Amino acid sequence: MISASFLGIKDHLKENLHILDQTNISYLHFDIMDGKFVSNETWHVSDLLPFIQDLKKPFDVHFMVDDVSTYIAEFDVIDPEYMTFHIEATDNPKETIMKIKHTGSKVGVSIKPSTSIDTLLPYLDQIDLVLVMSVEPGAGGQSFLEDSLSKIEKLNQIREEQQYSYLIEVDGGINPITKKQCEQKGADLFVVGSFITNVAPEDYQKQIDQLS
Repeated sequence: MISASFLGIKDHLKENLHILDQTNISYLHFDIMDGKFVSNETWHVSDLLPFIQDLKKPFDVHFMVDDVSTYIAEFDVIDPEYMTFHIEATDNPKETIMKIKHTGSKVGVSIKPSTSIDTLLPYLDQIDLVLVMSVEPGAGGQSFLEDSLSKIEKLNQIREEQQYSYLIEVDGGINPITKKQCEQKGADLFVVGSFITNVAPEDYQKQIDQLS
């Protein structure tokens, strides 16, 4: 499955989002940054509402923010299918998991490249998705970090052994080659940004087809 990030769309956002929405991707991926947890800053929900009305694809929201609880409450209005927070951003992951569950969205937890998957072990039976960052969070267009493959493999192994049901999502440097590498290790869902959106909008689907 492909979750298409629109972080790299700089012009005509509404029109190009609607073109992306008409492709055969599974999700639209929202990169939400606060300029604190990561150096870049993107959108509040009020910034996005004029652009995302009438979109049909489900939303996959990735919070790269310090104040996770505030953003959960803020983005609840758009009813995302997934809300994903960084385990490094909270002292109480279990409480954050419950806050997301109370909105009705599915729960994702993300880890930076330097974070061990051991930090996730107490929560894997409570969540719907693990997002493995295969680049440093905060900016698009980075190269895929090969160390991510061992994390994906381990998460898949744990899932099979414990009969957990979380999806394994990978974000960063995804192209046809790295997608295949991750699939072979057990990944299910791929955040793809620049590979899709660094072309003319009418070619979005051609790029997506290369990922199949």
